[in-house]
Amino acid sequence: MSIDATGAGTIADPFSSAMGLRNLYYARFGFAAVWAVFIALAAPALPSAGVVALLVIYPLFDVAAAVIDYRVSGTDGPRRALYVNMVLSLAAAAGLGTVFASGISNVLRVWGVWAITAGIVQLLVAILRYRLGGQWAMILSGGISVLAGGSFILQASGPNASLGQVVGYATVGGIFFLISAIRLHRVVKAQ
Repeated sequence: MSIDATGAGTIADPFSSAMGLRNLYYARFGFAAVWAVFIALAAPALPSAGVVALLVIYPLFDVAAAVIDYRVSGTDGPRRALYVNMVLSLAAAAGLGTVFASGISNVLRVWGVWAITAGIVQLLVAILRYRLGGQWAMILSGGISVLAGGSFILQASGPNASLGQVVGYATVGGIFFLISAIRLHRVVKAQ
């Protein structure tokens, strides 16, 4: 890793970038799987403060992952989008903590807006990284996130608003991270 004149790290080696992203994607899959199981099984028995904490943890983990991604990727184009993702995820965490007391419908609205905006950023980052390999699943995931976000907003207005679809969203997102990690694993082994 080298440091440019602005003090930002740049990675000229695509191998290092692919390896770092692979490890990050495996971690993101593991977190999403554990979080989805925990919220599906434990959330109904938790006091509301526990559910709020679980909901806020998800976008905060996304912030941490974006910071790691920023450090690992080392490319200029996706780095700006990663900054945007960090801001969006912090705003989502704050929004989820704020609106929880007003009901599940508002939680779904905030989650939906976050899913749409984060999906757009994920799609952009994956397109910019396409040559690195393993990004087609991230492209699909970004597009599906946008659609799912719209679905959350629509569901929030209906009588069946529940956190069940958020569990599905995390699970599907985790699977896409796993697919990308496996694809990047093959890229790393081939080099």
